[in-house]
Amino acid sequence: MSRRTLVHLIGLAVLLCLPVLADLSGEPFLVNVSSRVLIYALAAVSLDLILGYGAMVSFGHGAFFGIGAYVVGILTHHAFNAEDIPFLPGDWVGTTMALVQWPLAIIVSGVFALVIGALSLRTRGVYFIMITLAFAQMLYYFMISLPNYGGEDGLNLWERSTLGPLDLYDEWTFYYVCLIALLGFLFLTRRIVTSRFGMVIRGCQQNETRMRALGFPTYRYKLTAFVIAGMGAGLAGALAANHTEFVGPGLMHWTRSGEIMVMVILGGMGTLFGPVLGAATLLVMEEVLIHYTEHWMVILGPFLLFVVLFARRGIYGWLVGGEKHDD
Repeated sequence: MSRRTLVHLIGLAVLLCLPVLADLSGEPFLVNVSSRVLIYALAAVSLDLILGYGAMVSFGHGAFFGIGAYVVGILTHHAFNAEDIPFLPGDWVGTTMALVQWPLAIIVSGVFALVIGALSLRTRGVYFIMITLAFAQMLYYFMISLPNYGGEDGLNLWERSTLGPLDLYDEWTFYYVCLIALLGFLFLTRRIVTSRFGMVIRGCQQNETRMRALGFPTYRYKLTAFVIAGMGAGLAGALAANHTEFVGPGLMHWTRSGEIMVMVILGGMGTLFGPVLGAATLLVMEEVLIHYTEHWMVILGPFLLFVVLFARRGIYGWLVGGEKHDD
């Protein structure tokens, strides 16, 4: 058994048994914290698809995370208020059904990713970074300007989504729903990056000019990857809305994108499984250090610097000691 396989099996075992371990340790609140880790891990994996494999440094990824959350928030809001949804023609009303809310959150996030990506990917380097940042801030201020949905104060959810016979208010149930979503997206992205499509994306990271010379329509490949990443972030946002039972413009702010990017860098870019470790490390550090000081990021900064200097492939790369890409 390879070292990498062993790390994967141990990680999977910990994730599957974590609620039981939390109860046995007398700390059941850890299940709630772990659900948050899984949600942000999903968002980080979606960013790693374009950052780690396609070298697309997007500071607007938080926008798709926020869009997914707002789709759930708006649909839930209108499910308890007898008024039509203003963004849709006809007599559309809200719903709390997860099988409606979550796919719609994915689709709407994907549509926004398609529009933003179609424009942003015509630029490169720092210009790409700035234009994705600009789009995210535009959406942030747009949601602030909507008083019907809380404006700057955000919007409280009347209740969590309903998913058949499952009770999402039960911490264990919600945890395993988040875990299934994360594992499903990891499986999807793993298949993508090891496919011919993924090889083209990696080739664009190394030398896009050469890939175009070989006849590959690199713009379309990169745009497709950008949309898939946006859809993954939208699903994470839908789960986050249920986790906190609140949505606000802060979910779309560029700092949220930066936080997700730190998770990817911390865990290891271009590894898929690394961002899961990065999300766990960052959020657990926050949870622990905030009990000692409100300036916990002063401690995070040197730690992140240490990882960048001495574990350049991130925590995951240090653990497995293998190649950069998870082939």
